[in-house]
Amino acid sequence: MNAVSDAANSGFIFVSTSATSAMSAMSSAVSSTTSTAAAMIHHSAFYKFVPLSHPDRVVADLRALAMRFDLLGSILVATEGINGMVAGREENVDAFQSALLSDAHFAAMLFKRSACKTPPFRRLKVYKKPEIVPLGIDGVDARNTGIDVSPAEWRKLIAEEDVVLLDNRNSFEFRRGRFKNAIDPQVSNFRDFPNYVKEHAAAWKAQGKRVAMYCTGGIRCEKTSAWMRDLDMEVFQLRGGILNYFKEMPDADKDWDGECFVFDNRVALDTRLQETNTTVEDVYNGEPDGEWRLRRAKELDTPALENPTDEGSEKDASAGPQGNPHSKPQASLEREH
Repeated sequence: MNAVSDAANSGFIFVSTSATSAMSAMSSAVSSTTSTAAAMIHHSAFYKFVPLSHPDRVVADLRALAMRFDLLGSILVATEGINGMVAGREENVDAFQSALLSDAHFAAMLFKRSACKTPPFRRLKVYKKPEIVPLGIDGVDARNTGIDVSPAEWRKLIAEEDVVLLDNRNSFEFRRGRFKNAIDPQVSNFRDFPNYVKEHAAAWKAQGKRVAMYCTGGIRCEKTSAWMRDLDMEVFQLRGGILNYFKEMPDADKDWDGECFVFDNRVALDTRLQETNTTVEDVYNGEPDGEWRLRRAKELDTPALENPTDEGSEKDASAGPQGNPHSKPQASLEREH
């Protein structure tokens, strides 16, 4: 893989010669392991809002890095940052994460990791988009986000009487699982969420309410809370989202009802980050747009949330270590980490 640039040269993955050599050695070591490694697939979800002046070059470097370590998944790149989820053997995911963290743009980026029973993805796609998560409102700088709250502090926060607890996900996700006493804004698309906030913001402020928001991995909340700050609202968000809460809080089931829908072949996880038996039919049957969502999920046969009209490079997994003709159908057409 080419060494491209450091942070001073504007915005794409830097892999030094020494790092590349180390990664090559690790890749060779991993490829020589026994077939039991195929059962040791790890999923990693990540994002960061950071200006990237050359997103096309970031796409090329991320694609090369993921392919070097035989990772599958989906990564979005925009001038506002990156948003991705990949899966592969544990050692390879470790190396991929280390390479990202070595770049100043992505230093301190949070990764949500979990071991997998079902291979989450069947191919790799890395591509450029106008936004890494579309709120539908122009000019939002997600770096100016709300107040990050750790999982331990979140438990205390949501028990306060002056807090409005908002679920910043789609209604079908809410119905699979939610924090106790959370409000479902009843949206079918992330772009609809601001309308709900606008309708209630004045009443919340008049009542002296603080808003606490959560989503699957944190990205929707960061984008939304940055916009809500412009409305002069005090807003808190769960750091790392639901998945990080499950990871950090062994007794997360005290605060959570149900399971958590995820955007890949696993479909849903319990509070111990273990895959449940939920299928896409369980998720979408009975939903107003469920028939369309289910049909699209099965037709795509791609990483969850992927739009087949997007441009990008793909690697099919049918012959790779994650290939599994009996895995669950793809779960969704939207994207969140």
